[in-house]
Amino acid sequence: MTWLEIIVLAIVQGMTEFLPISSSGHLILVPALAGWSDQGIAFDVAVHVGTLAAVVWFFRDDIARMVQAFIGQWRAERTALEVQDARLAWYLILATIPVGLVGLLARDLVEAYLRSPLIIAVTTAGFGVLLFLADRYGSKLRTLSEMHRRDAFLVGCAQVMALIPGTSRSGITMTMAMTLGLTPQAAARFSFLMSIPVITLAGTVMVLKLLGSPGAVDWRALIVGTMLSGIVAYLTITFFLRIIAGIGMLPFMIYRLLLAAVIVIVLV
Repeated sequence: MTWLEIIVLAIVQGMTEFLPISSSGHLILVPALAGWSDQGIAFDVAVHVGTLAAVVWFFRDDIARMVQAFIGQWRAERTALEVQDARLAWYLILATIPVGLVGLLARDLVEAYLRSPLIIAVTTAGFGVLLFLADRYGSKLRTLSEMHRRDAFLVGCAQVMALIPGTSRSGITMTMAMTLGLTPQAAARFSFLMSIPVITLAGTVMVLKLLGSPGAVDWRALIVGTMLSGIVAYLTITFFLRIIAGIGMLPFMIYRLLLAAVIVIVLV
């Protein structure tokens, strides 16, 4: 990989993993539009490790509280915050089960049949419109402390759709969360926390594939890609959570519609 490819793809992964515009779709489309060869599974692993590190570091205090509350949830005396944190930990586990099961069973099918430019264009546009409608018409009144098991399970089921490139994991989970009445901030935080087990699972699958793949490893590309994607991801999370209440989802829908048009014109 050239330095330009490493830098561009790492930035793309860092930005699009948490913005509701589909990281997998962009990692497929950017090389195709630029005429680059496939970056390879090792680089995909590296940039996913970077984004995972970013989200874990950003939510480190939340994670520490949830782990502590989860371990101590059977104590007789607990504060209201500890009860809430333990419940949120259970909800994250519940929300991860659907995509974990479907991902293990259908990942090869998705990679074989659902990565065409036309499918990416359709999912990019269609789920972009749904994101805007959920933001526009959802009640958006409930916070994370007001979530229920049903909410977590339905958001987890929606996350399964993100296995199709162009859908956007963060986009579809926020769409479902806002449809269920969560505020955009609560929807985004839950979506980002959900990404931790999902990226970990996806990264594990990639590593297993990588171990079975022959060939030399470009450590320069992996190290730079990991660091750069992590830095960009951290900045993206910070920026998105600060602006989401003010700008809503309209800009992201417009971007997705324009991107879908470019895909159809250039690649279909």
